[in-house]
Amino acid sequence: MPEMEFKMPKMGESITEGTILNWLVKEGDSFEEGDILLEVGTDKVDNEVPAPASGKMIRHLYEVKAIVPVGAVMAVLELSDHKVLASETKKSNSEELTVVPEKEFSTNSHRSQQADPKYFAVNENVFISPLVDSVARKHHISYEELARISGSGKEGRLRKSDVMNYLSEGRPFQFSQQMQSPEFKIPDLKFDKGKGKIVEMDRMRQLIADHMVFSKHTSPHVTAYVEADLTEMVAWRNANKEAFQKKHHEKLTFTPLFIECVSKAIKDFPMINSSLDGNNIIVKEDINIGMATALASGNLIVPVVRNADKKTISQLAKEINLLSLKARENKLNADDIKGSTFTISNVGTFGSLMGTPIINQPEAAILATGIIKKRAEVMESSNGDTIEIRSMMYLSLSFDHRIVDGYLAGSFLRRIADYMEQFDRNREY
Repeated sequence: MPEMEFKMPKMGESITEGTILNWLVKEGDSFEEGDILLEVGTDKVDNEVPAPASGKMIRHLYEVKAIVPVGAVMAVLELSDHKVLASETKKSNSEELTVVPEKEFSTNSHRSQQADPKYFAVNENVFISPLVDSVARKHHISYEELARISGSGKEGRLRKSDVMNYLSEGRPFQFSQQMQSPEFKIPDLKFDKGKGKIVEMDRMRQLIADHMVFSKHTSPHVTAYVEADLTEMVAWRNANKEAFQKKHHEKLTFTPLFIECVSKAIKDFPMINSSLDGNNIIVKEDINIGMATALASGNLIVPVVRNADKKTISQLAKEINLLSLKARENKLNADDIKGSTFTISNVGTFGSLMGTPIINQPEAAILATGIIKKRAEVMESSNGDTIEIRSMMYLSLSFDHRIVDGYLAGSFLRRIADYMEQFDRNREY
């Protein structure tokens, strides 16, 4: 097999030379096309230089830390691919290879790491090669998670084998926080917290706080919004609430109507009714709706309406009223508050226009319903536009972007609003 001169590639318009950081293929070793032969550093970025074809490393012409001009011969290769050899030898020195510069962290954690190299407890590598980046994207690994993987390259640089080994181990750092070494101490900034009455958190408030922090840390929260016209639903409820109570001996609130619409939308988009288990998504068969409820203490609890999609309005109203009563009287038992697959938080009860709720783990999403407010709206018809007084409400859906993307979340949220707007004013109860 003929030999080939392997030259320093051009790595940018203003870059004229590079420093050899590490030879990854030793003299006499074989390699495959795309394998990284060496690492080259410049005054801007570091790069991994791939092999143009399969072959064997004959000899290095420069040692590690040597500064090599662009176009200079760095090594002699013996390639098995004659076509590649022929094409490569025709290229000019400045166009020998095209190297994609490595990605650089752009997060605040990267800047902190630069200022204090001990900030990350695992890997202090700050550059991600194109090869590692492609593997990370394929497996949905963030740069922050990559920073926790121990690198085996020169000076702790991350290599593809490090990422693959990390994946085979089950991604142990997937949900871990950025840990500080024992030598790092959080500065005491001496905030003035003011003076006043000290109120110790009760046990439930502590549990809620822990649950909320855990949820925000675990799930990348994204919130979508829509506006729904509830005029027909409001009219039906106002016209029938007294007769409903006489017939079923239950108060008719908007909650059972909301839960009915949500249950229908979940059946249309079952992936929203799911949880993440490692690399698997569990799509729940049952539709159990949790409803965030305020206790007398001011704390929130989430009793669950099981199999909500199989219940009538009267059945939903009865169960919701019972759970709400038990919550106010602190009589909820363990079975009343477990097993939810999707949660609704009616922030409109407290007068809020809209909300950005935190996901009730391990669910994939949570819906907030705002206050129902009368407003002048422009209505379109075949006879032209008119201004009418309509009962409007904002809906907001916070979803876990690991398993729910914007298309699914937006479509699901819009479908809930559609069911609310298409409410039949003449329906029976």
